[in-house]
Amino acid sequence: MSESDLNVFLRNVVIKDYKSIHACDVDLSPLTFLVGPNGSGKSNFLDAIRFVKDSLRSSVEQSIRERGGIDNVRRRSSGRPNHFHIRLEIEVNARFAFKYHFEIGARSGGGFSIQAEQCNWEDLKGKLQGHFIVNKGKLLDASIPNLPPVPADRLYLTNVSGFPGFRTLYFALETMGFYNLNPDSIKAAQSIDSGELLTRDGSNLASVIHRLGRIDPAQKQRLIEYLSLIVPGIVKVEREAMGPMESLNFLQKTNTSKVSKKFWAFSMSDGTLRALGVLTALFQVTGRKDLLSLVAIEEPEMALHPGAAGVLLDALREASLDRQILVTSHSPELLDRKDIDAESILAVIQEDDETKVGKLTEGKKNLLKKQMSTAGELLRQNQLRPDLRAIPTDAKLQLKLRF
Repeated sequence: MSESDLNVFLRNVVIKDYKSIHACDVDLSPLTFLVGPNGSGKSNFLDAIRFVKDSLRSSVEQSIRERGGIDNVRRRSSGRPNHFHIRLEIEVNARFAFKYHFEIGARSGGGFSIQAEQCNWEDLKGKLQGHFIVNKGKLLDASIPNLPPVPADRLYLTNVSGFPGFRTLYFALETMGFYNLNPDSIKAAQSIDSGELLTRDGSNLASVIHRLGRIDPAQKQRLIEYLSLIVPGIVKVEREAMGPMESLNFLQKTNTSKVSKKFWAFSMSDGTLRALGVLTALFQVTGRKDLLSLVAIEEPEMALHPGAAGVLLDALREASLDRQILVTSHSPELLDRKDIDAESILAVIQEDDETKVGKLTEGKKNLLKKQMSTAGELLRQNQLRPDLRAIPTDAKLQLKLRF
């Protein structure tokens, strides 16, 4: 079976002592909303998942360095724990589940070591199909004989990614996309590239739009239709080459003229550029899970007028039919619909300098399920909070991290 045939679903995330998160164990939905105030730690949750992808693509050392060093990655607290853990459970084709966990420890002087790494590959009845266990640089056990040696600064999954089963897990993690779109990067003239996938900040948006128009004109038109609902008057968006550089121009009808006028990206509002970036992140490769298995977007509603929130929600829902979507938000308007699934919401708060992430209490879930309130209304009333009783203690989380 080829990678393009795989249906990947990240169903569970366990995090321990990563940045502001002390203990977190949550299930995800096809469309998951991480909701909470600015500074509560929503981005840290997404960054923990992105850390896995970055470490597979390059090395653990580079991933830690790009985040400011090990002291900026392990949990910020008076106790300063030495180790942090990340555990992901991924379902493939509703047939198999991969449970992947690693633990990284801090050394004095700013260094680090990969303390442990484990992978279990099971069918959905729990029958083991394959595994490996690495501890302190040594391969303790594996389902495949004669595997390569354990590297010092890289995750072992990278070394075994050519073997059946483990290749599937590597593909699922490596093809996750994380977006924190920057209008200034989109406004600037951009170097021409292949446009196959949107960069994290949206800096190659012109190339992606151009490629989408060539390979899937109907999908590009769908994207423009959504954009025109968010930004009235937009009728066309095209790439325009300028020697080795390129930019975007927008064709828009104004209230004062029936004739469409051309506007360069640098003259468009931040809201328009972010909206185009968000829609492109969602719809850039529909049907190509071999390129993008999951899309995570930080604050997609930022700089948009409140009336556009409903359109944005429709776009997120449509995209989630094709691949898994994660978004962070603090927008009541985005959540002001009674048909939002209560199970799709992860509430995020910060108490005592610690991020707490979890599902809503059963009482709040029932309010939403019975449509007696919306999640947006609860957010305005500061009642969209995680069920603190369901957040695991250290002892329970440690047990969960063992296979």
